[in-house]
Amino acid sequence: MSYRYAVERTDHSALASGQVLRSAPGFPGFPVRLASELFQRAMVHTKEERVRLWDPCCGSGYLVTVLGFLHRERLTRVRAGDVDPDAVALAARNLRLLSAEGLAEREDELRRSARDFGRPEFVERAEATRDLAAGLAATGGDLPHEAVVEDVFSLREPVGADLVVTDVPYGEMTSWAGAVPEDGGPGAAGPGGGTGHAPADRREGGGSAGGGAPLRAMLASLGRVLPEHAVVVVTARTRRVALPEGVRALERVKVGNRAAALVRARDIAP
Repeated sequence: MSYRYAVERTDHSALASGQVLRSAPGFPGFPVRLASELFQRAMVHTKEERVRLWDPCCGSGYLVTVLGFLHRERLTRVRAGDVDPDAVALAARNLRLLSAEGLAEREDELRRSARDFGRPEFVERAEATRDLAAGLAATGGDLPHEAVVEDVFSLREPVGADLVVTDVPYGEMTSWAGAVPEDGGPGAAGPGGGTGHAPADRREGGGSAGGGAPLRAMLASLGRVLPEHAVVVVTARTRRVALPEGVRALERVKVGNRAAALVRARDIAP
């Protein structure tokens, strides 16, 4: 794939997982340039100037937090959800960085670590945090956000989001959680199912990242609670994201070992 929007190889080292944004073992990051490209492609299909963004398989919240920094001026609110309470707690800490107060706290924390442990690299991270704060202030300031424990397989209440961007579990560091649906048509979901990005050794169930019953069930659940106009971007480490029968992608993207599909919410509604 040729990049259409994120054409410049900008230095995004400040957004690397574990630098300013917090990380933990078993919570993977995501390529920053690809995240920006997918977001910008999806924005064309939303036909909106500003959107409400949601990642229902958020893990550490890395993906939506990065998009919050890169595209603050295009966002009105960010929501991160996961079935794993530990993941949601970590995501909440990262989302707090989308505020001046959260970044100031993070800068102070990094400077204390540099002083207490004699680690000069923490000074560099503190400076990067200050740069992120300046960029956030220049593009709109604090971004409203929320992190919630939610089971993507059993969503029932409407969710106010115009754009979903999510990196689904792919079975290496992460996997589907709970009573994962194993067969059945689009919309089939086992009781108590869930998904997210907690470490795979703390999860149950299986399923292919590129398709299968878990992905069909997730898409049907999203289609049930999203506004009809919403755009859903699903990405995974796979050759091709397999959509439910009869669902046509708005477009597909393939970069390296990652594939993505963009779909309209009304096309995946059960």
